[in-house]
Amino acid sequence: MLPRIEATDQRIGFHWVSPEGRPLRLVEVVRLPGAEAERWLPTHLEALDDVLIEVAGRFGEILGGGRGPRPDEQDGVSAAYRAIDRLCAEYAEAHGEVGLPDDVRAGQISGTAALMSIRARQSIAMMGPAPYDGELDQPGPGVVGGRAGLHWVDESRPWAGARWLVVTEDGLRLPATLSMLLFDSSGVDKDATLTEHRDALARVTEAVGVPEAEPLVASGAVDWLLFDWVMAHRESPDSGAVEIGSGRTADARMIVLAAAASARVRARFDLGLLELAKI
Repeated sequence: MLPRIEATDQRIGFHWVSPEGRPLRLVEVVRLPGAEAERWLPTHLEALDDVLIEVAGRFGEILGGGRGPRPDEQDGVSAAYRAIDRLCAEYAEAHGEVGLPDDVRAGQISGTAALMSIRARQSIAMMGPAPYDGELDQPGPGVVGGRAGLHWVDESRPWAGARWLVVTEDGLRLPATLSMLLFDSSGVDKDATLTEHRDALARVTEAVGVPEAEPLVASGAVDWLLFDWVMAHRESPDSGAVEIGSGRTADARMIVLAAAASARVRARFDLGLLELAKI
């Protein structure tokens, strides 16, 4: 007998169970005698993808920002993001355990999962603050001139995060996004911009796990850079599917680790994610 995935009609998501029916995390599954990690990790991803399809079907209008959740939907939205977070964290933990090669599809699914989790949490006010939240100026109408750059909140506290800003000649600090720089701005070195964003996301992903990181601030920091990346790498402006270039397995790994780090740091204050504290 082999471990298997178990899901019910009463809850969103799934769990792995042992041949005897005992609930297991994915990392416990790949530690079983005769484990077939090269089969079970892709199986986990496919099942996670099915969960994302289910969540999109149930809450697509909410995730797309068309409306907020009704009172009778709030528990379902919460259950959705918590299931997505747990399954992403389980995959990252198990993948790190077995040392299989990085997988572009894992990054695509984890990126879409992260986007859906963030959109779900935004709809019920469960997001940490973005870097510089409430501190920036707002652009006026028309074309804005200035110098774009990635600004760290505090270099000595990388877990507080970084954000793209445009600083104008008169000293205004305006919010910017990776999508804006890549697709709507002139004079931007796109390769250098992507490299700087990758480095920042990797640095924040590692930093949010340190004991001194303030969980709410740290969660907002990693979520912002991850959200900014996946929004700039969607198939189309109306799609939640995340694209990764052929052979860009390092980008896939970056997304997988960032999505898991986001879930783990939020387990320090989100009671619904307490089971992730051990991952």
